[in-house]
Amino acid sequence: MNPKKKVLLYVTLDYFAAMAAWALFFIYRKKFIEPEKFGMPVPVHLDEKFFLGILIIPLGWLLLHYISGYYRDIYRKSRLKEFFLTLMVTLAGVTVLFFLVILNDVIATYKNYYHLYGVLFLLQFFFTYLPRLIVTSITNYRIHSGKIGFYTVIVGSSEKAVNIYRKLRAFNGRSGYRFIGFLSLRPVKDPPLGKYLPYLGPLKDADHIFTGSRKVDEIILAIEEKEKKEIGYILNRLYNVNANLQAIPELYDILAGRVRMSSFLGTPLIEITHELMPAWQMVVKTLMDYLVAATMLMITLPLTGVLAVIIKITSPGPVFFVQERVGRHGKPFNLIKFRTMYEDAEKDGPALSSADDPRITPIGRFLRRTRMDEIPNFINVLKGEMSLVGPRPERKYFVDQILERAPHYIHLQKVKPGITSWGQVKYGYAENVEQMIDRMQFDLIYIENMSLYVDLKILGHTLLTVLKGKGK
Repeated sequence: MNPKKKVLLYVTLDYFAAMAAWALFFIYRKKFIEPEKFGMPVPVHLDEKFFLGILIIPLGWLLLHYISGYYRDIYRKSRLKEFFLTLMVTLAGVTVLFFLVILNDVIATYKNYYHLYGVLFLLQFFFTYLPRLIVTSITNYRIHSGKIGFYTVIVGSSEKAVNIYRKLRAFNGRSGYRFIGFLSLRPVKDPPLGKYLPYLGPLKDADHIFTGSRKVDEIILAIEEKEKKEIGYILNRLYNVNANLQAIPELYDILAGRVRMSSFLGTPLIEITHELMPAWQMVVKTLMDYLVAATMLMITLPLTGVLAVIIKITSPGPVFFVQERVGRHGKPFNLIKFRTMYEDAEKDGPALSSADDPRITPIGRFLRRTRMDEIPNFINVLKGEMSLVGPRPERKYFVDQILERAPHYIHLQKVKPGITSWGQVKYGYAENVEQMIDRMQFDLIYIENMSLYVDLKILGHTLLTVLKGKGK
């Protein structure tokens, strides 16, 4: 089944589960709780509140499940983790409903509150978890029987790679791997693994493997002891691949402390997760991006009109400045800003601005100090190209120069670029490549410590910069 259809199946089941739970809960209240208060049977009347409840309340549950990250990575679900996640989300959701809706119920004694809470919790959990358990069990069975598989590439070509390949093949497809070939660290002739799998070439020339028509789902690192010193080079080459990265257990001592790990499908491998934040925090961060960006664009609409007129009448040229920048996973996008330089400012080629740059217009200096020139960046956020907080996006011209001197800069592209960043707060604008590399250290620290708390802290510092007019 197509992943999107699989997600739709889970969403549909969760929606109808919430409808069924609320409908039965409504009937329970009418049949058993209200008669205790009034001393007589109460007819079950399905009024407008009932129908409004079974339509609106399930949407709230879907939002809660989405925030929890349940609808991500749908083919690699652990039934035990699924049980506890469903339990915790149900507990949170029922508690919210209790204070919003149930606490206003007409009751005979306070014990009725416990009954109402317990019944709603049991109904919601049962109707949500049982369908999930069935679908997940069927999916896992299809993976173990080889009906569902993940296109897999091995990085490594020696005997160790052969051994791990044989072990995985010994599962007879139960691991879900469908091997399409292997890569070597350096060009090789007649590699041992070549007897079993197609040789796709050296790692440095493998971009077409990961960006071609056939999607790679899994990458397995199986390198020799003598190649461990090149783990940094390997991770830099694979930074941008949207696939699960796994390693043989012997690499744990090198990777520990730099990545998070877990077992996967019972195979002798360690999963190197790409998750930089807990799933629920990442979802909240994304929702916050869209909500704040939409709000700010509406609030600043009158200001945008005024600034557009001032920019237009104070110097010839367009109001907005659009320039291609490098985004997440190296994907280019068009950054939108208010124009702060005179037209044809880069007629002699790409050049970074400095504090006393004569190319900057008078209104441009004001816009830069107050960061108002970045108001149109909120459009990029709404388009999903940027986030509120993340490393500032740079042009490919300068990215290529940075990578030559600091290859680990590539890890900044793990996340969406941001309107503001820790590097921007602590260091400010960079006037040359050397300063870009210096600022990079702050952004790498941000990526290693990403959280909603850190984002809010950075936004707070940025707000102070705007109010004080200390940008540049």
